[in-house]
Amino acid sequence: MTGTRVLLADDHPDVRSGFRLVLDSQPDITVVGEATDGTTALALARRLRPDVVLTDIRMPDIDGLELTRLLTHEGLRVVVVTTFDLDEYVDAALRNGACGFLLKRSGPALLVEGVRAAMAGDALISPQVTVRLLRAVAEADRPSEPNPLTHRETDIVRLVAQGLTNAQIGAELFISAGTAKTHVANIQAKLGFNNRVGIAAWAWRAGLADP
Repeated sequence: MTGTRVLLADDHPDVRSGFRLVLDSQPDITVVGEATDGTTALALARRLRPDVVLTDIRMPDIDGLELTRLLTHEGLRVVVVTTFDLDEYVDAALRNGACGFLLKRSGPALLVEGVRAAMAGDALISPQVTVRLLRAVAEADRPSEPNPLTHRETDIVRLVAQGLTNAQIGAELFISAGTAKTHVANIQAKLGFNNRVGIAAWAWRAGLADP
């Protein structure tokens, strides 16, 4: 089976049906499994090893935030898709390694974009919640340690916090997308994050992402 393989975890069958319809209509994306609760999702993810897991937050048994933590520790990409744009949820999702945080009302185009961003090593947060939620993370937990990054890396972090992709960062800084990707990987290693959503959250906490 070619293309991006996706596992859906949501306890509402109509939501799963809608997501499957949207994703399966894409030539490069295939839904390979569905789970109605966190325990089933964990077992299916371990058996099927999908490229991306889309999970709701509020589910029976293991909730989506704990599922995210477990799966990202096993090297899987997880995008949280939820109705609830609460500050504490996005904070927990970012800390648990999610590579995207989408609201269900954001629409089908953003759902597809979120899956493709995860596969590309980028990350996507619904525009409706990005600034407010990351500011909440910043206010809740501002690190006291000095900035360990170079000037160039700091510039890149500012752009990551604005939601720019590697290609967009490259265009902004007059470097190639590949060079930008290398910088982002180095920044992740320095800061100890699995993905660029963690970098964005760190930038807001460190006061580097204020408009």
